[in-house]
Amino acid sequence: MEKIKYVSWQDENMWLGYLEEFPDYMTQGETKEELKANLTDIHSELNSGNIPCARKVEELEVA
Repeated sequence: MEKIKYVSWQDENMWLGYLEEFPDYMTQGETKEELKANLTDIHSELNSGNIPCARKVEELEVA
């Protein structure tokens, strides 16, 4: 099982969040569990290749 990092916060009655790796794709849920399920769905879609031009945060090592 892969672990991925996400950012989340509560705004009134909704939980909002995005995957740290894909900050352009935000989702929400009425509960934190629903938010996590939605983030899992987004992760699957973004890594499937079905979404063209998906921007991704990566690391670059420089000297």
